[in-house]
Amino acid sequence: MRLFPRLLLNHLAVMAVLSVVLLVAAELAAHPFIQHHVNEMVQLLGDAGAAMRGDLNEGMRATLTRALFSALPPALLVAAVTAWVAARRVTASVRTLQAGSAALARGEYRRRLPEGGQDELAELAHSFNTMASTLASVEQSRVELIGNVAHELRAPVAAVRGYVEAAQDGVMAHDQALSAIQRELAGLERLAGDLSLVSRVEAGQVELTLQDVLVAALLAQVQDRYALAFEDKGVTLQVDAGRAGLQVRADPARSAQILANLLSNALRHTAPGGAVRVGAQDAGGGVRLVVQDTGTGIAPEHLHRVFERFFRADAARTRGEGCGVGLTVARGLTRAMGGELSVTSTPGVGSVFQVELPASRDRLDPPAFTET
Repeated sequence: MRLFPRLLLNHLAVMAVLSVVLLVAAELAAHPFIQHHVNEMVQLLGDAGAAMRGDLNEGMRATLTRALFSALPPALLVAAVTAWVAARRVTASVRTLQAGSAALARGEYRRRLPEGGQDELAELAHSFNTMASTLASVEQSRVELIGNVAHELRAPVAAVRGYVEAAQDGVMAHDQALSAIQRELAGLERLAGDLSLVSRVEAGQVELTLQDVLVAALLAQVQDRYALAFEDKGVTLQVDAGRAGLQVRADPARSAQILANLLSNALRHTAPGGAVRVGAQDAGGGVRLVVQDTGTGIAPEHLHRVFERFFRADAARTRGEGCGVGLTVARGLTRAMGGELSVTSTPGVGSVFQVELPASRDRLDPPAFTET
C-alpha cells in the first residue's frame, strides 16, 4: 500500500479509537450524575416521582447517548479531513524529496528543495540542499581536476612528440632530442609525484617523523636552497630566525618542504627588484613562520581559493611554473603536524603566508599520524 493511504488509515484508526474511548468515558462519568439528579427529582415529587424513577433514568441516559452519537459523525468527518491534510502534506514532502534524490542520482546537482516552515520536514529539506551543494562542489572539483591534469600532461606530451619527429626528420640531433625528451620526462615525473603527494596529504596518509626542530637551522637550510634562484631573478631574500633557540615540534623534511613551497610561490609572483622576507616568532604555545613578499598580491575574490589544488588566479598558465598544488600540499602538511596555514594579501602590495606549528609535545600531531 502507498504511503498516503497508510497514513490516512492510521489517522482514522486513531480517531476511531479516541471516539470509542470518549463514548465509554462519557457513559461512565454520566451515570453518577444522572442518578444524583433523578434522586433529587424523586424527593421533590414524592410517590409520583418514585413511580417515574425508571422512566427518568432511562430517558436521561438515552438522551445523552443520542447526543453523543449525533456529535460523532461530524467529529469523525473533521478528524478525517485533518488526517487527510496532514497525510497529504507528509506525502507531498516525501515525493519532493524522492524527486530530488532521483535528480541527484542522475547527476543533476543543481536541484534544490523548498525549505519553508520550521518543522522536521524543513530541516530535512535543508539537509538535502546542503548535501546537494557539497556534491555539486565535489563534482566541480572533479571536472576541474581532470581538466587541469589533462592540461598539464598535454604540453610535455606534445613537446616529446615534437622532439621525436624532429629527430626522425633530421632537424635535431639525436643526442639533443634525447636530452630534451629527458627534461620533459623529468617534468612528468615531478607532476606524478606532486599529484601522488597531494592525494596522500588530502587523505591523511603522509608519514611524519616528529621531533624538536631548531627554527634557525630550518630557515638556514631553505635559504641555502633558494639563495641562487632569488639572486638570478634579482629578488632580495631576507631571513630572520627570531629569538635564539626557538624550536618547533615537527617533521624536519616536511617543514622544509612547506617553506620551500611558500618561497617558490613568493619568488614566482615577485618582480625583479622586489623582496621576500622569511621570519619566525613566538605565537602562544607555538611558533609562527612568516613568508612575506612584495609581489602582485591576490584579489579578495580569489583569496579563499588559493589553497585549492590547481587553482590559479591568473588563468594564463606558463610552463615551468609548477602544476599548482604547492600551496595545497603546504596546507595539508601543516595541518598534519597539528598546525595551520593562513594567508592575507593586498593586490599590488604583496602577500603574507603564516605557518603556525606547535612548539611543545602537548600539541602533537592528530591521532591519524604516528610518531616514529
